[in-house]
Amino acid sequence: MYKLAFFVPEANLEFVKQAVFAAGAGRIGDYDCCCWQVKGTGQFRPLVGSNPHIGQREKLEKVEEWRVEMVCEDALIQSAIVALKQAHPYEEVAYDVWLLADI
Repeated sequence: MYKLAFFVPEANLEFVKQAVFAAGAGRIGDYDCCCWQVKGTGQFRPLVGSNPHIGQREKLEKVEEWRVEMVCEDALIQSAIVALKQAHPYEEVAYDVWLLADI
C-alpha cells in the first residue's frame, strides 16, 4: 500500500481528486473516495522556459492550494500518478509517494 499526497489549486481540487479516485486510489476496505485534505499556501517562481498555469516567469508566486492525501494499492499506484498528471493543471505537478508498512 502507498500513500499519495499532492498539491492542487482550489479551482481544480474536485476534478483532480475524481480522476485519481477513478484510477483506484482512495479505497480503504469497503469505502472509496477516501482522502484527507487541508488548505495551505504554495510558493514557486516560474523560470525561463516554463509555461506556468498561474503566475509569471521570474516572479515569485504564492497560491492557496489544497494538500490532498490518500492511500493506494500497490498495483494501482502507477495508474493513479498518470491520472494525477493528466488531470492536474500545473506543468510540473508536486506530489509525494510513500510506501506504507503493514504492521
